[in-house]
Amino acid sequence: MLSYRHSYHAGNFADVLKHSVLIHILEHLNKKQKPFCYVDTHAGAGNYSLVSEQAEKTQEYQQGIGALWQKSEQADHAPAAIINYMNVIKAFNTQDELTRYPGSPMIARHLMRSQDRLFLYELHNTEIELLRQSVNKDKRVQIAHEDGFKRCISNMPPQQRRGLVLIDPSYEMKTDYKQVIETLEQLYKRFTTGIYALWYPVVERLRIDELEQKILSSSLQNVQLFELGQLADSQALGMTASGMIVINPPWTLKTEMQKALPYLAEQLGIANQGYYRIKQLKDE
Repeated sequence: MLSYRHSYHAGNFADVLKHSVLIHILEHLNKKQKPFCYVDTHAGAGNYSLVSEQAEKTQEYQQGIGALWQKSEQADHAPAAIINYMNVIKAFNTQDELTRYPGSPMIARHLMRSQDRLFLYELHNTEIELLRQSVNKDKRVQIAHEDGFKRCISNMPPQQRRGLVLIDPSYEMKTDYKQVIETLEQLYKRFTTGIYALWYPVVERLRIDELEQKILSSSLQNVQLFELGQLADSQALGMTASGMIVINPPWTLKTEMQKALPYLAEQLGIANQGYYRIKQLKDE
């Protein structure tokens, strides 16, 4: 049974990393007039209130988007990737007040053009209805109450011949760690030139070490890893870091993250213990 609700965690430090990377990739795809396809395997509700009971209960956003928002007057001195990220978040809020946080589907919808297409998958019964409300019958977007792991493979290769797949499970099922690799390999086999972005949480470092090793032994090529941590690894504290693994990344992504991640580690780290990792896992 699925129990994870992202409304408790929206806008946290992990979302800042994930969506900074996502926005850079989408803006890269937008540089060409040719249409692209965006697939979100675990779309969630799409749009979140930061003044809801769930968000107020955890207050996780305060150490993520909330911390950056408070320093928005200094945003001109932030790296370009963070400025672009903040501009997208501001588009969903009033000028002076942070009350909403867009999920990946709404960020993609905000940046897509008339010729682009979105495919959003969500299994949670409550989240799927909220997602439909968020999208509000946009003809460019297809929503399905289905298993995104299975359905995303049928989208490849996309009609547009250009595309991004975001794989973002909650990992509440430990089998997700195995399934993300199996899904990536099938996607890559069908559409070798596609861009694939995999988000992961760091709760048990051993699982991430195993994930990296499986990628190294896979058929995947041109793979980069970007990780942001608030504290040193500690199972007692739950998720202290998260990362993004990108296959076929834009050639500019690594350079931009080399500027953005040190900034985020400093701004969002706890007790000056923030850290980051940038790693070329596999070459082209």
